[in-house]
This record gives sequence, C-alpha cells and structure tokens, in this order.
Amino acid sequence: MKIRRGDNVIVLSGKDKGRRGEVVRALPKEGRVVVEGVNRVKRHQRTTQVRQRAGIIDKDLPVAASKVALICPKEHTPTRVSYSFAEDGTKQRVCARCGEAL
Repeated sequence: MKIRRGDNVIVLSGKDKGRRGEVVRALPKEGRVVVEGVNRVKRHQRTTQVRQRAGIIDKDLPVAASKVALICPKEHTPTRVSYSFAEDGTKQRVCARCGEAL
C-alpha cells in the first residue's frame, strides 16, 4: 500500500468526496486507511475502566485505500505515487506528476 500514516489525502468517491484530511492509521492487510474527519459516525459507548465517560461519541471509520489519493505537497493536487532511488541508494516515494519527493 502506497499510503502511510501522516500523509495528506483527498477522498475521491463516496459521501465524503472532495474532503481532505490526514491519515491517522493505515491498515495494509485490509487495504484501508483511517482519515481524520472522513467517514465519521456516531457510536454509543458504555463506561469502561479506560473510558470513564459514557455517551454518544464521534468516531472515524476506515475507508478503502483505493478511494483516496495522496496530495502532492508542491502542487496541492491529487497524485499517484511512484518510486525512485536516491543518490545514496535508498528507495523513496515521489509524486508521479512533478517528481517531488513525498
């Protein structure tokens, strides 16, 4: 999966189409990502030892990684990810449009 935690992404389809956010969590085995403020639902939570307060909370659920696109830091547009090798031989992610390192 080419999207990692901390990346800025835009949602390409669904009820949150066009919304931008930061990836909070990546789930590569399921092919899904949790994006801040996207696919938000309300859940009824009961009091536990960890969570002292009960009630209705807002929660971000995972979105399919194919439904989001990485935002290029240089152009601020959705882009695909390609890979290249740096001068020291390490593999790095680059913007497929402009070649800027991600």
